[in-house]
Order: sequence, then C-alpha cells, then structure tokens
Amino acid sequence: MRKLSTLAILFAASVFLAGARLPAQGPLPEPRPDTEQTTSPSAPPAEKAEPPAPEEVPAPQPKPDVKEPEAPASSQTPAPQAAPAKPEPTEPMQGPPLPPGTAGRPQAPEENKPQGEQTLEEQQLTIEPESDAEHAECTAALQALGVVFKEAPRIDDGNGCGIDKPIIVSEALPGIALKPEATMRCPAALALARWIKESVIPAAAAALPGQGRITSVNQATSYMCRLRNGAGTGKISEHARGNAIDIASFHFEKGEDVAVRSRREDSTLTGAFQRTVSAAGCLYFTTVLDPESDAAHETHFHLDVIERKGGYRYCH
Repeated sequence: MRKLSTLAILFAASVFLAGARLPAQGPLPEPRPDTEQTTSPSAPPAEKAEPPAPEEVPAPQPKPDVKEPEAPASSQTPAPQAAPAKPEPTEPMQGPPLPPGTAGRPQAPEENKPQGEQTLEEQQLTIEPESDAEHAECTAALQALGVVFKEAPRIDDGNGCGIDKPIIVSEALPGIALKPEATMRCPAALALARWIKESVIPAAAAALPGQGRITSVNQATSYMCRLRNGAGTGKISEHARGNAIDIASFHFEKGEDVAVRSRREDSTLTGAFQRTVSAAGCLYFTTVLDPESDAAHETHFHLDVIERKGGYRYCH
C-alpha cells in the first residue's frame, strides 16, 4: 500500500510539474519549426523565435561559402605566400634582363658566336686611327708619283665603317683617270699607283702594243660599308675600312676595253695580260682575288692592303 501511495504521489507531482512548466517553456518548442511548415497557427511563435534563427542563418550564408576557398587560402597562407613569392622574383628576373640593365647579358651569347656568324652590328668594331706622320709620308709619295687626289673629312658610318684620314683619287697616275673617282686610305692608293706604273703599264705595252696607252682604269667599288662579299654575317670587308678597290676594266687609247673576266683558258695576249697583272698584284697588295677565285669576283680584281700577322698575303 505504501508503494502504491508513493507512486500515486510521484505521478501527481509529475503531472503538476509538467503542467507548471508548460506555460514557462511555451516558446521552447523549437522543434515545432518542422511543424511550422505544416501548421499555420504555429507560424507566429516561429516568427518570435526568428531572432535565434539569424544566428543559425549563417549556415546558408553564400558569402562564407564563397569565402571558404579564401579561408583555406588564408589558413594556408604561408604555403601560397611562399609560392607567389617565388614566381614574383622569377618574373622580374625574366622581364628586366631583356630591356633594362641586363641587356648586356643577352648580348654575351652573341659575342660568343664565331665571327663568321656575327652581323656587322654585333661585332662592335671601331675605326682604326691613322698616324699623322705616316699619313703625311704616304701622301708625299703619292704626290711624287703624280697621283691626283684631295683630302676628305673623316668618315664614320658606324659599326666600324669609316676612314680616319680619307683621300679621294681622281687620277691613279698622270694621264690615267680613275673612273669613277675613288675614296680610300692613302696606303691603298699608293699600292694602286705603284701596281699600275710598275706592272700594268709594262704588261700592256708588251701584250697589247697596238692598243696604245692606258687612259683610264675603271673601278667598281672603293669605300663601302659592308661585310665581305656583301654577306649578312661574317668579317668586315676591307672596303668598309678604305683599304680595298675593285678593278673592272682597263680603257686603252685605241681598240676595245679589256674587261676583267675569267681568262684561265684564254691563250690570247689579252688573256696573258690579265693573268700577268693579276699575279703581279700580290707584289703591292696583301690580298688579290681575281675571276678564278670564286663567283663573287667573276667580273673584277679585288685588291686590298689588309695587314696580317707575319706579313702573310693571300693571292688567287
């Protein structure tokens, strides 16, 4: 009986307590939002309970969802910071060397190219200075031979093309015009005058006496800024330094001009004359190239006074 009475008391107390909590915890039925979708009367209390809802709203926040990739990025900031920090120095390393201060570095490999693969600009050449005393001695020798010439201002066409003390020759010897007049250094003009006087005139008198004396020497090229044979790369031409002249033909008082052309198999006296003056050219010039040398010289003699080690000369 006591047990039953105690159970009855406990039951009554629980009922009383439940009844007492209902009014105080009336808003607690937060699980009712599930029922709020089905029942409209519970909707107003749900609106009252919306203040906690904004605290739960962050769950559907799209911004944090979008920022979530930023959050891991920020959380992993040390790793990405190291990554961008590396490309940033490398990018300026790749960018600046081309235009600004490291422009010399890309040129270094150009300087390492063989000279035969370098352009005139890449070779960074300069004009060779001439001694005043040597120039005066040379021009005095020209005057003694009767060469007609005039002094000209210094020529500087850039990239090493030019002549420090150029002269313009209009007569290679008295009575023998140089057509057209030629701009060159004095040593080249002196070699030309001596070659004509001591070899060309005697050879013409012996081989072609019926044609009279030589009245003019026709030149194709004297000073010209270019590489050898007009190529895009390679060594600078001696024409670009005023050391060379190309002879195309000889004009005689009578008869036809003797044009320089391939005469290896020419058994006439004209052929003998050309071969003789070509061979004699090496007595005065350090380089002689004739039509038998290569295709670039099929129509003229190339004569120059380049200085080589040991006094070496190239004659073909």
